Amino acid sequence: MSRTTQDSHSAGRNGTGNQPPDAPAARRGPVVAALMLGMALAALDSTIIATAVPQIVGDLGGFAVFSWLFSGYLLAVTVTLPVYGKLSDTHGRKPILLTGIVLFLVGSLACAGAWNMGSLIAFRVLQGLGGGALQGTVQTIAADLYPMKERPKIQARLSSVWAASAVAGPALGGLLTTYGDWRWIFLINLPVGAVALWLIVRHFHDTRSQGPTVPADAPGRRARVDWPGALAIFAAGGLLLTAVVQGGTAWPWLSAPSLLLLAGSAVAAIATVLIERRAAEPIIPGWVWRRRTISAVNLALGALGLLMVAPTVFLPTYAQAVLGLGPTAAGFVLSVMTLSWPISAALSSRVYNRIGIRNCALLGIGGAALVLAAFPLLPYPGAAWQPALLMLALGAALGLFQLPLIIGVQSSVGYAERGTATASILFCRQVGQSLGAALFGAIANATLGDRLAHAPTDLRTGLPHDLDGVSHALQHAGALATGTADYLRRAVDTTVQHVYLGAAAAAALAFLTVLLLAPRRFPVHADARGEGRTEGSADGRAEGGAEARAEGGAEAGTDAGAAPDSG
Repeated sequence: MSRTTQDSHSAGRNGTGNQPPDAPAARRGPVVAALMLGMALAALDSTIIATAVPQIVGDLGGFAVFSWLFSGYLLAVTVTLPVYGKLSDTHGRKPILLTGIVLFLVGSLACAGAWNMGSLIAFRVLQGLGGGALQGTVQTIAADLYPMKERPKIQARLSSVWAASAVAGPALGGLLTTYGDWRWIFLINLPVGAVALWLIVRHFHDTRSQGPTVPADAPGRRARVDWPGALAIFAAGGLLLTAVVQGGTAWPWLSAPSLLLLAGSAVAAIATVLIERRAAEPIIPGWVWRRRTISAVNLALGALGLLMVAPTVFLPTYAQAVLGLGPTAAGFVLSVMTLSWPISAALSSRVYNRIGIRNCALLGIGGAALVLAAFPLLPYPGAAWQPALLMLALGAALGLFQLPLIIGVQSSVGYAERGTATASILFCRQVGQSLGAALFGAIANATLGDRLAHAPTDLRTGLPHDLDGVSHALQHAGALATGTADYLRRAVDTTVQHVYLGAAAAAALAFLTVLLLAPRRFPVHADARGEGRTEGSADGRAEGGAEARAEGGAEAGTDAGAAPDSG
């Protein structure tokens, strides 16, 4: 038997995941179905609830705090991602995924029985504790099950779940609230989650392989959980995200609540560093930031989360306030991005196998920067197909950017580190999105405030003072004075243009991060050598072993390497 065949068989037998890379698709089918159902629970969550907010507020009250239905869930998901990532590495994927699904379903059932807004927010946080386990563990298991050559396909399937949810969520939420009760938007999670639970319990066998030579059940291999580190991370992330989510909305940025939250987050972050440096098995190990590959991708996807605020938050407002579209049509303008993204991601392997992961990511984020910068060039008021076309191009560009980087990181680590590495990527993207909401919200408020302050004298009477007020006023444009509606539309147009220019700057930042920090060729861990000898390195062109060992092998006893250089 040739050396290549031996290595390939060894990788499959000892485990780059829970099934060998050449396992028949039929054996993985039920597990993939369960992963897609689990991802659907998380993906449908925000989109389906957004349409029911008026009915929820009308029934429970609490209009002043209803935004915490989303913020509380986001906080819980974000701060628990690194914790679940580490737990999945030390205790296996299956128990963490099952725990996440159960917590999500218990939270859903509790939300359906909420008696006031405070209880509903608390139960949404419980849902978020399950959602954090779902998002990170599903992505990690997908990487465990499939060799590098097939990972774009499974990741594209998971991306298609988000795309379908973006389209189906608002429609389903509208139907349930119109012909039923808002509580059904939570109860509908129960049968979906039950099927996912059954499939995972019945068909997913987590071998907890720690690599080709170190089995999971080796003496002393099972690590203790760093609970002090987990609590410190939860405190630091929770305080920071509360400050950026509520700052400028619930209270001014320079007010006592904001300053106290930011100071508390800084103290908790310092405590996190001190605790993690002394922990035997830290939740966020130092190698996550010391390895060039992972740290570069974390920073780049943090910038991706930042720029994504522009289309997801501000484009629907632009479509309704400037173009005069209804909510459904405005949602379609945005949803075309979620249609082109998974298609581009599925085809990205054809690109990075030819030019490498780094160059593929640069091509994608460079294209995204150009698309975002082109938004201010759209005519006023324009037609709906024009921003829709830009969003179609943006989704295609970002599909070439995000997925190759995720695959590159997952292939550079072994099973015992893959959960932590994957969770760090998702954590940075979520934090970037939260910071982006605060940053671009401040840009939007400053731009709109300036436009309203410098309105012509004859139009100043009765002008609203913020973006929400402007959007509401334009929904009743007939009641506005002559010329006021057009001035407000132009003000919103200018505001969204500035936000998109800020998003283009974030894309440029991501481009520079990948260009300057990411390795020219991504390393391949020893777990993937069998794949690498057959399919090439993680970026389609093998990297020399010395740099790969410098990336991963020197840290935490990792046996990293790369496939022989085929160039």
